[in-house]
Formats: sequence, C-alpha cells, structure tokens
Amino acid sequence: MNKVLKDIINRYQVMQGKRVVYIPGFDGHGLPIEQKALETLKGRDRDSLDPMEIRKLARNFALKAVARQTESFKEYAVMGDWAHPYMTLDPSYEANQLEIFKAMVEQGYIYRQNKPVYWSPSSRTALAEAELEYNEKHVSTSVYVKMQLTDESVARIGGAGKVSALVWTTTPWTLPANRAIAVHPDLEYVLIQVAENSESGSAGYQLLVGKDRLEAVSAMLPEGSTVAEVCMLNGKQLEGLSYSSAVSGKECPILLANYVTSDSGTGLVHSAPGHGQEDYEFGLANGIEIYAPVDDNGRFTSAAGVALAGMEVLGEGTRAVVAMLRDAGVLLHVQEFTHSYPYDWRTKKPIIQRATPQWFANVGSLKASASESLRDVKIFPEFGRRRLESFVAARSEWCISRQRVWGVPIPVFYNQSSGEPLLTAESISHVIGIIRERGTDAWWVLSTDDLLAPKYRSDGNTYVKGTDTMDVWFDSGSSWKLLEQVSERSEGAYADV
Repeated sequence: MNKVLKDIINRYQVMQGKRVVYIPGFDGHGLPIEQKALETLKGRDRDSLDPMEIRKLARNFALKAVARQTESFKEYAVMGDWAHPYMTLDPSYEANQLEIFKAMVEQGYIYRQNKPVYWSPSSRTALAEAELEYNEKHVSTSVYVKMQLTDESVARIGGAGKVSALVWTTTPWTLPANRAIAVHPDLEYVLIQVAENSESGSAGYQLLVGKDRLEAVSAMLPEGSTVAEVCMLNGKQLEGLSYSSAVSGKECPILLANYVTSDSGTGLVHSAPGHGQEDYEFGLANGIEIYAPVDDNGRFTSAAGVALAGMEVLGEGTRAVVAMLRDAGVLLHVQEFTHSYPYDWRTKKPIIQRATPQWFANVGSLKASASESLRDVKIFPEFGRRRLESFVAARSEWCISRQRVWGVPIPVFYNQSSGEPLLTAESISHVIGIIRERGTDAWWVLSTDDLLAPKYRSDGNTYVKGTDTMDVWFDSGSSWKLLEQVSERSEGAYADV
C-alpha cells in the first residue's frame, strides 16, 4: 500500500508533463528483523550468540527481504530506480544518521537518565510509546494493603493500637519498590476504628482512609464488621508521618502530592518512583530513591527479597506478593479486573514500567518549531492536521535507546571508573568517519581504543563502549538527509515522500 500510494503521486506528476525520478528505500534495521532472524535458529539460545553472529543473521534476513520485496514491486509496475535504492543499513546512510545525532547532541537535545520507561520483558528492551498497543481484555490484580504507621506517627494523629494507612494499587508487583505514600494536601481523611466480627478472631485495628472513600472501603470489610470514626484530618496534617512498607519493611514517609484524587482507591497512593512516570516525578521532587528491583526479563532481582527473586512480576511474582501480604495480615481486599493495558506491539505481550538508564531525545524543545512548520504543509484530508498537531503537542521526550544489536549504535563511551558517559562532537565525528568507511559492524569488531578519538586515548581515563542501539524510527526519520545528496545531482524540485 505504501509504495502504491507513492506510485500514484509520481504517475500523476508524470501525466502533468513532469520528469520524475523515484528513489525507493528500505528500512533494514530494528527489533522485528532481529527477532525474525533469531527465529531461524533451531534450538540455540540467543544469549549464547556473539553480537556479530546476530548481526550477520539479521543482515542476511534483511537483504533477502529487500530482494523479495523489490521483485514484488516490479511486478506491481511501481516506477522507481530499483537498481539504486537507498537502504538504512548502508554505511553511507548510517553515517548520515549519526551526523544528525551529533547535531542533536551539540544542541543539547540528547540526554541520559535513569527513569521509568516502557519495558518489554518479551523483547528485553525499552520501547517508545509509539511501539505500544492496548489490550482491552487484560486482567490485572488490585489489592488494598495496610501500611502500619510507626508508634511516633500513631501518637501524632491521636491513634491507638495498630494503625495503618490503607493504600490501593493495581500493580501489586511494584510493592517491593514502595518508597512513599502520597496524600493530597486539601483532601479530608478519616481515622476509623474497625471491629471485625467475633468469628474472625480479630482484636480490631485502626485505618487511615480518604473521607470520600470510606463507604467503598467499609463495603470491603468482613461481614458483621463495625466502623467508628476516631477523628478527621486533612492531608497537610499527614505530611511527615512514617510507616513500615508492607513487603520490604523499610520505614517510609507520607508526603503531599497534588495528583492524588478521591475518585477511586483510598485517597492514599502507594508510590514506587522506579515504576511510573508520575511516581518518578514525585520521587525526584522529594529526594526519594528511584528503585526498581526488576531485571531485563521482567523478573524480580534478589534486591526484592529471596522469596521473590527470579519470579516473573506479571505472573507468579504478583501471586507471590499477594500471598505474602495475606500471610502478614495486611491484605484487606483483593480482586481481579479487566481493563486496557499496554502491550509490545511486536510480541503481543504485556509490558511493564521500569527504571533503567536510557538515552532520550528532548522533543519537548522542538514542539514550537515543529508546530510552526506544519502551518506551511498542505494536508489532505484537513482533519489529519488536527491529529498530527495533537500528536506533536502530546510528546515531550523520546526514548531512543534499544537493548539490541541489530541497528545503528549510540556512539557513546563510558568511563570505566565513574560510569560517566563520553559523548562529544569530537568523539562522535571520529566514529562517523570509521562507520562511513566500514559500516556499523565496526562498533562491535573494533576495540574501544580504535573507536576513540585520539584526544581521549591518552586522557588518563579508561573507557568502555556502549552497547545500546538507536530506535529504528530514528533510522526512518533520518531519510530526509538523503535530499542533500539528491539536490547535488538534480536541478529540479525534490522531496521525501
């Protein structure tokens, strides 16, 4: 469909008496190609393969696909210079792409940060928002959990006995990473005394919940339970209280946040800054650790506790956390519900949010100029303009790093002692010169010293080269660079279609 639509445009222009030279192109990098190439292996584990083995498999797969598609387009009679297409895996294209990357580095658009990203355990890489699709029938587990206040905090609010802040979450697997509870400064909260029926054998306890959520919470208590109000408090009075986190046992604070609502849950929000953008920003503002005890495969690490280590967070890990809460007597209520949930659009499997060091492009700084440029573009039909403008306005950053080997490397070096990245115009230019001559295989074949610009080989530091590659959409978005080459040999108008 893509090529046929372009062919319609070109043929229409020919019919207007114009001379048209169409240079077709093929995207040859990316996760889909790498995955398809790996599927050709019989019984071999990907982890046992050398990066160059994977790259060779992927390259061969891509070139065969290009040859096959070229023949198909010729059969469709699509006009084009099929003998001289551009391919994103050509060294010249890869070098041009890195020139664009260098320009963005020089202008301050590229940065690295340890923050939550969409992470695909099935692909073992970070994903951009555009690489997600939503499964409307995903089933999650929600839990209402009692976080027991410290004795000092209990005395401060006039409580007695066991007093807990009640939180609600739809991601129980993030509870090992809990580092705070957020409350709204202007919401009203109520401390209640709960007396369960005699059959339960409970001695009673006190709960801190949002006033507007009291009725919903009361309905979850065992049949025959009674609730009595102890006192009313506003959110500001709760600031600075501390509690014992239900899974880790770590003492954590209750802090203020304007994003908390009383529309659902309990009015008190469990915060895990390593597992969500809102929580991350809340954590940064309050100096809270960005912590995510989950590995590349979506399994708990040993930092989450011996009992959870190695478990898939979206499967047995969630069930194990729920069981731990129940055994500890802090699980008030649990239920499953069906809702829309993000999936990896390639593997069709669910993703998670997980803090990892990634490279980003600050597209927020480009919004104004991008929106301004759209005013000079004719778009048919016109309603497509509103859709494109809203898409541009909604994006503030782009995670461009991928944990794969089939692609253009992010040409960064890391100080072996401090971990600080080395990414300068000079260091990138040196790599570009090598890749223009030898292609991106050179990044994996050559030593770090060979890839380093001479200036940095004797600066007293030891460096290691990075292993991340660029998002394949960076490849696609660099094709306009070819227009500079076309303009040098064409006197007429030229365009990237």
